[in-house]
Amino acid sequence: MLPGEHRLGPLLEQANDLIRQADRLAGQCQPGALGGLRRLLRAMNSYYSNKIEGQHTLPLEIEQALRNDYAQDADKARRQRLALAHIATEQQLETLWPQWDTARVWSAQTVQDIHQDLFARLPQADLAIPTSELPPGAAPEWLEPGALRTQQVSVGRHAAPATEHLPVFLNRWTQVYGQVRRGEMQVVAMAAAHQRLAWIHPFRDGNGRVARLHSHLVLGHLGLSNGLWSPLRGFARSQETYYARLAAADEPRAGDLDGRGNLTERGLEQWIAYVLGVCLDQVGFMADTLALATMKDRMAACLAFEEQVVKQGVRSEALRALHYLFATQGDMERADFKALLGLGERLATAQVSALLKRGLLETDSPHGKLRLGVPQHALRFYFPRLWPEAEAQS
Repeated sequence: MLPGEHRLGPLLEQANDLIRQADRLAGQCQPGALGGLRRLLRAMNSYYSNKIEGQHTLPLEIEQALRNDYAQDADKARRQRLALAHIATEQQLETLWPQWDTARVWSAQTVQDIHQDLFARLPQADLAIPTSELPPGAAPEWLEPGALRTQQVSVGRHAAPATEHLPVFLNRWTQVYGQVRRGEMQVVAMAAAHQRLAWIHPFRDGNGRVARLHSHLVLGHLGLSNGLWSPLRGFARSQETYYARLAAADEPRAGDLDGRGNLTERGLEQWIAYVLGVCLDQVGFMADTLALATMKDRMAACLAFEEQVVKQGVRSEALRALHYLFATQGDMERADFKALLGLGERLATAQVSALLKRGLLETDSPHGKLRLGVPQHALRFYFPRLWPEAEAQS
């Protein structure tokens, strides 16, 4: 379930580095700030998690689905619905993790609840088991959200545990990882638990998605992600390694020097090191991306493009006000925002309308406070290389 004490040293060092860097990143943003970026990150996480499964849709199609604009093609529309389900489940977890204790985060019921929340958002037709996975001539079957599988399955060379043993394996998973001490060891447990949950393979389908969402939950509950980063992007961008390390940790123990359990200790150690490396990479990337010193120039480039190319009313004079919103990471009364524009009442009102129309500002009501928006078309300026696939379409 976890590497032995003699193998933990390098992993605990990695975990310590992750905690320190994540704390520094959290210090760059106040709790609850940059809501527009967080919403975009949920869409990005959905895209990448589904891409790992070969079930992703285009970033533009996710944005269209968020506006209730679905593709005419049935399979594309199904993938759009799956993307939105992931976004909604991730948002639900981010709402709940401050309220949950460690026991709740690590309970087997929570794992089933994640599966339930994700797949219950889809219509019945989207839950049909592909005929390629059914015996010839078998009657149609559907995935049951939240239900443990009742069929024996194999993934590559790994034969998952028999169905009657699933509750025992899940209870052991809960017992071990839920009782690990907090701090660096809990971060190591997060990585190990991801692989071991995939090994248990508790559901007929959706195991990878649930394991990734649970890792996202643990990191958030530990106060490390603050909704500003997730390993999901890194997993997808190193997909071959992700699958290879998962599979390698499934292998049987290779002799007396490879741990005391049935599975390879060395393989589990390499998987954990990979996960922690991915997390460190994502934290470092987001720290650079959110650097206040360079954000003003990136915003200026976006506004220049809007003014000179898009020509939908956005003006470069909005720079000071938008950068102030980013720097303070909060919201502003409309009158205060207009005052920063320095354009006069009529032009300032028109400018706010143009910024709202282009998604560069957000508000909850026609006269409500203003927040910084992060639409997909601004990504290549505001946060270059964060989501390259979305940049390519904007």
